[in-house]
Parts: sequence; C-alpha cells; structure tokens
Amino acid sequence: MSRHVREPIGAVVEPGGGATFRLWAPNASAVELALTGRGERLAMRRQARGYWFAHANASAGDRYAYSVDGGPLRPDPASRHQPEGPHEPSALDDSGFAWTDGAWKNPSLSRHVFYELHVGAFTPEGTFDGAIERLDHLRELGVTALQVMPIAEFPGARNWGYDGVSLFAAHSAYGGPHGFRRLVDAAHGAGLAVYLDVVYNHLGPEGNYLRDFGPYFTDRYRTPWGEALNFDGHGSDGVRNFFIENALHWTREMHVDGLRLDAVHAIVDPTASPFVRELAEAVRERAAERGRVVHVIAEDASNDPRVTAPARRNGFACDAQWNDDFHHALRAALSGDRRGYYSNFGEARHVARAYANAFVLTGQASAFHGRRHGAAPVETPDWGFVVFSQNHDQVGNRLLGERLGENVPFEALKLAAAATLLSPYAPMLFMGEEFAASARFPYFVSHTDEKLAEAVRKGRAEEFAAFGWEGEPPDPQSESTFRSAKLDWDEAGEGEHAVMLELHRELLALRRRFDLGGLNDRGARDVWCDERAGVVAVRRRARGGEVALLLNLSGGRAEAPVAGSWDVELDTAASRWGGSGAAGGALALAPWSGKLLARRESAAGQGESSG
Repeated sequence: MSRHVREPIGAVVEPGGGATFRLWAPNASAVELALTGRGERLAMRRQARGYWFAHANASAGDRYAYSVDGGPLRPDPASRHQPEGPHEPSALDDSGFAWTDGAWKNPSLSRHVFYELHVGAFTPEGTFDGAIERLDHLRELGVTALQVMPIAEFPGARNWGYDGVSLFAAHSAYGGPHGFRRLVDAAHGAGLAVYLDVVYNHLGPEGNYLRDFGPYFTDRYRTPWGEALNFDGHGSDGVRNFFIENALHWTREMHVDGLRLDAVHAIVDPTASPFVRELAEAVRERAAERGRVVHVIAEDASNDPRVTAPARRNGFACDAQWNDDFHHALRAALSGDRRGYYSNFGEARHVARAYANAFVLTGQASAFHGRRHGAAPVETPDWGFVVFSQNHDQVGNRLLGERLGENVPFEALKLAAAATLLSPYAPMLFMGEEFAASARFPYFVSHTDEKLAEAVRKGRAEEFAAFGWEGEPPDPQSESTFRSAKLDWDEAGEGEHAVMLELHRELLALRRRFDLGGLNDRGARDVWCDERAGVVAVRRRARGGEVALLLNLSGGRAEAPVAGSWDVELDTAASRWGGSGAAGGALALAPWSGKLLARRESAAGQGESSG
C-alpha cells in the first residue's frame, strides 16, 4: 500500500467554466496568479501544507504565471503546456481530448518487445504526428511497446530530453500535449503500448525555476548532471508529491502504459520509505482504480536487486529494470572494446553469465569501479530485465555516436540481434536498429545560453577522455549534429539494410511462436560455455518442447556439444540472411553466428547437454 496522499497541483480547466490553479510554495508569504494575456493579477489563497489555490475566469489557451512574494513572474512548475518554451508563461491545456482507446489493455511485460525512439530524430518531421506514420512498421516488425525518450519541455528545439525542466509539459516542438495524446491513442489503436522515459534525479540547467517555489534541491548530495533533488530532507514531502503527481499525470491524463525511471541510482533517499517505491506503488494503485495495468521500469547502474524486489523484502517494487550488463558483455565480446566500463567484460563466459544470472557482476571485484559491484537477483523473473545490444546511451555516449554496425562485421551484427531478441528477457531495439540504420546518434542540445553550451562541449570532451578516445566529438550545440541523428527510412529497403529488417521480423516471429518471453525460470535452463572456442549455448523450455540458442562469439568455426536431435529454426549465417551458408549440421556454427534449435515435447527428454 502506497503512503502517498494525493495533493493535486497545476492548472485545470473546469467543465462548468473557469479554471482552478494549485501551487506548492511552502515558504511563501504571498503568491499572485498573473493572467498575462489580459494583464490581471489575483491573490492566491494559502491552504494546508504549503499549497496555494485560486479560481479564475480563464479558458484553454490562456497564458498565466506566478509571482512569489513579489518576485518575477515564473511559469507554473506543473504546467501542462509551454507553447513558447520554459522561460515564458504557461498555457492552460484543454484536456478534452476524444480518446478512442477505451478497450485497450496493456500486455504483460513477458509479452513486450520494446522499441526506444527519440521523437525528434525518429522521422523527418520530428513530431508526435510523424511518429504515428511509422506505427504500422513497428507493429509488422513485431514490436509491442514504444519506449519514448523524455519529452518534457526543454529550451530550444533540439535535446536528448534529459535536460527537461517543465516536467508536465509535452514538448511544444514535437506537437505539445495534444500531439502526444494523438500518438498514445494511435499506438493503442495499433496494438502498441507506450512507455515514457522520465527523469526524476535532476533537472536541466536552463529554464529551471523550481528553486523559486520551494526546497526542491539539496546540497547534501550531487549528481553527475547537476544539483540533486531533495527526497529526504526538510520539506521533502512536497517534493515527493510533485514528482509522483508528475508520474500520475502521464499515466492517468496521457494514458501511457508505463514509465522508465532514469538513473534511479542517482536518487539519494535513505528514508524508511524510499521515494522510488512510493512512486511505483502509487502509480500501480491509481491505475488499478481505473482497471488499468501500468508498469514502472527503472534504470539502475548499480546492479541492485532491491530495485525490483517487492516492498515486503524492503525493495523498491519496480516491475523491471534495464540490464546494462547484458549489453556490456555482448558488445565487448563482439567488438573487442575494453575501455571504460567495458574493462569488466569481453569474454564468452561473461555473455554466458548474463544468460544464467541476468547480471554479470553480482558482488565481484570490478576494475572499473575500483570495488565490488552488484548483487545477485533472486526473485526477479526474466521479464523483469530489459536487455538490448544498442540504446540511446550506449550509442550516443561514444565519441562519434556510432552504432554497433560501425564497430563489428555484418555477421556479428546479426548475431547481436539473435542474442538479444531470442533471449529469455524483455528485449529492446533502438530506433533504426532493425534495419541497421547508418545514422549515428550523437549528443545534441540547443541551449540559448552560450556559456552553458560551451560548458556542455567541455564536459563531453572530458567524459570521452576518460574512455581513452581521441579526437573531437560532434558539437552538441550544432543543428547539423542533430540532423545527423535522423533516420533515413529509405535505407530500410536497400541491400543489407533490407536483409537485417527481414531478419528482425523473423527473429520476433520465432520469439512469439516459441513463447520465449513467457517461460520465466532461470533455474530451469542450462547455460553452457566453451571459453576457448567462444561459444555459448542456452537450452530451455519453450512452447511445445525445448529450444537451444547457440552463439559463436568468435571469428572461427565451432561446434556446440548440445546432446539430442534438433531442428534448425534459424541460422544467422544462412544465405537467406546474407551469410556464407549454413555450417554443416545443427550444432555446427559459422564464425560470428547464432542459431536457434528446437525439438518437440516428445523428444525434449532425450539427452542432456554436456559440459
């Protein structure tokens, strides 16, 4: 049961006329509501626990702002619409959208295949409406859920989204709140869930006016990206309410099916009731009240099983978490990269451990961290881990923002697809990965403060130096850097791009056919590794019998000693997929290849894997 007691915030247009305004400013002596379009000011009435209230004769589209103790006009911290950006007055949002998704039901996480996309770079239009035009492509591919990178209002028109400052407002350059509603409604109509990336560990450096209203920040901690938020100190109940209300805004008012919490390891909260748990429970409880299912997924770099452990075990009670270890093990094995955090990975046994235990580092000494790192997950089911061979961070935080296809041969790229999409975990694709898009994904911003822009350039260069990369990264502030990240959809029908697209469709069809995400029991599968040959084999139950996923992570031919008689369902080295052809029998593996083998229930008990 969540401890959260709702304190609604923000401005709402009332069905009977007028609008109500509610603001948290606990230390203020007086607060004025300014209706800036007509030059009116109204004194707000103080309520309990530091909240302020006003009712005004206003309607959708009207501009408004607040003045605390006679200070400058500031936009509403809980504004639903910032049509002129985060520095200007807020606009009343018309929430009377004609939703058509009343029959939509969010599937189980075990059925999810995520597709991470950046709205601005996903299509030529760079808008929510532009993304709608690609929903059929995603459905036919076999994707079941959009994973939308942050859309909260930020300065300018270009940003990864992690510099959001008006956290309740869908970015105006993408199409604003109504544009996002159209995307969510259309996605549900196409049979796709929508998950939104939200950032509750810091705010962007420009257009951030929260400190003018209350004790949102603390100097007791620091994040790599700026001031830490006050989730445990004096006045933190109001801070918690603000962010939980933000989560409920997206899940209730905007109908999203789940949230991806960015970098929860950077949320410092030693209280008896952790903020992340309080949020996760509140979101699920409020959804259940409406007969809906909403999931909370966390990004956590500490390999902490408490993230998905239930509250009864003092966990944070998230439904799933991103598993960076799976990515690091796979990429290091395929590319040979050993710099930075890849120094902990690079051998076939690390890939095998990711299949056996989800996390690779579960308390061992880590050269990169300079200490022991992680702990073993115990209760979390397989679908509680989201895995990937590429994502926005792992592409964009490279010097040039290059995708995996620039660092490994085409055969290895196909192997990575099979390793991820046929895994027992919840797989995720990064936009364009399905057709081996050539577009890089460098970091980009559009700050209006040149000093801030220069600080971002310097910070990125220092970050890359820590990895030992040499050279100049693309200028984050340049519009050309952003344009280089836009997908070229014409590629999808050409050469190896078309081959890769068809391979992804086939891999996801096999995932559905054998229900590879629906049978979650790490103790019931056999993971085998030949370190010298670079071969990993994963044998487990599947719909109708058993499957064996064979991976050759080396440039030489190999064989996997998995006993019994098997049928080959897919070989990434087959000529159909642009390879040199199948490598002999079912257990033979061409260089940098993956195979999926299957056998029916009647044959599944005949023989055990060796090794």
